[in-house]
Amino acid sequence: MKKIGFFAVALLLIASSCKETKKENSSESENVESSEQFSLVADSTKVSFTAYKTTEKLPVGGQFKEIEIKNNPSGATPMEALNGTEFGIPVSSLFTNDATGTRDPKILEFFFGAMTNTELISGVFKSDGSGQSSIDVTLNGETANIPLTHKMVSDTAITFDGVMDLSNWNALSAVESINKACEALHTGKDGVSKTWSEVAVHAEVLFDKK
Repeated sequence: MKKIGFFAVALLLIASSCKETKKENSSESENVESSEQFSLVADSTKVSFTAYKTTEKLPVGGQFKEIEIKNNPSGATPMEALNGTEFGIPVSSLFTNDATGTRDPKILEFFFGAMTNTELISGVFKSDGSGQSSIDVTLNGETANIPLTHKMVSDTAITFDGVMDLSNWNALSAVESINKACEALHTGKDGVSKTWSEVAVHAEVLFDKK
C-alpha cells in the first residue's frame, strides 16, 4: 500500500509539472506573437481612382505615380502601424494612360488648376482599433474625411476603397470647370454633358513584418 501511495503522489507531481511546462510554453508563444512589428513599405504604396462622366456614369480610371510618406510608425498589426500615417500626393504625378496625351494636361489645368493650394493632396490615415478606418484628406484648402473599407490580401498586404464626394471639399466649381473643358467628351447618348462629383479611390499597401 505504501508503494501504491508513493507512485500515486509521483504521478500527480509529474502531471502538475507537465501542466506548468505547457503553460510556460504557451506564454512564451504568446510573447513571440505580440513582439511582431509591422511597418509600411513606403515606396510600394499605390493610389488609384475612378472618376465618372456622362449620365450613364462611364468610368475614367487613373492613378498617382508618386506618394510621399511623411512619417512611418510601426505597430503590432498592419492597421495599428498605419494609424496616424501622414501622406502627400503630388498632383503632377497624375497618370490616366490616355493615348492622345491630352487628358492629363486638361485635368491638371481645368480641374486641379481651378482649386487653391492643390500642388499636393495631403492626408492622415486613421484607425479606431475596431477594424474601422478612414483618411482625413486636405484638398482645395479644405479637410474632410473619407470612410474606407479594407481587404486583407495577406498578412502583409491590404487594399483600401472609399468614395470621395468633391462637394465635401467645396470643389464643385472645379467639377464644372473640367466638364466645360471636356464638354463634348462628357456628353452621353442623351445629349447631356455631365461630370460626376463622386470619385472612387483605391489604395494598395504593403508592410514589412519583423
